[in-house]
Order: sequence, then structure tokens, then C-alpha cells
Amino acid sequence: MILRRSLAIVTVLFLTSVPAREPARASANAPGDQPAKVAVTIDNFNYGPSTVTIPAGTTVVWTNQDDVPHTVTSDDKVFASPVLDTGEKFEYTFKKPGTFPYYCTVHPKMTGKVVVK
Repeated sequence: MILRRSLAIVTVLFLTSVPAREPARASANAPGDQPAKVAVTIDNFNYGPSTVTIPAGTTVVWTNQDDVPHTVTSDDKVFASPVLDTGEKFEYTFKKPGTFPYYCTVHPKMTGKVVVK
């Protein structure tokens, strides 16, 4: 009985003398730290939505859901996709503010715009 009580006192003293650990911090690879992504669909010879407004650091992902090939090419050649077949994707991360008009090189009347704030 005395041994048990002594162990209990030692355990309590030890636990109260150990400093509390700092709470864990999110790592750089935590899901909340991933850059934001915005989807643009290519369908029926249109980009949808045709204009997206995003904060800097956002990635735009274009997905061709049309039955014919298309591209995504900025007017100033900042970004340019290869020819995208049905189901294929192209993505670009916009790091600086500005307005980025783009078009399909296969169908130049197809246009869109990314506005980066």
C-alpha cells in the first residue's frame, strides 16, 4: 500500500513538472496550403466561364469536354497548351496580377480571359 502511494505521488510530481508540448503546426504540405484551383470547361466551342477573376497564386485548369481538339493560348504567349483532345487538361498558375486574354489556336474565334487581382 505504501509503495503504491509512493508511486502515485512520484508519478503526479513527474507529470506536473514536465512542460506542456506546443500544439502541432500545419506542415507546408497541408491541404489548406495548396494553391487554389479554378476550373474552366471547354465545350461546344466555348470556354466556360469565358472570364474568370482570381487572386494571384491561383491555378486555372482547363478541361476539354468538347468532341474536337482545342488549345488554350494567351494573346501575349505567357502560357500555351498543347492541342487538347477530349478529356485532356491544361493548367497554369497565375503568379502576377494582370489581365490575360486567351484563345484557341485551332478555332481563333474562341476566346476567354483571366483577370488576376
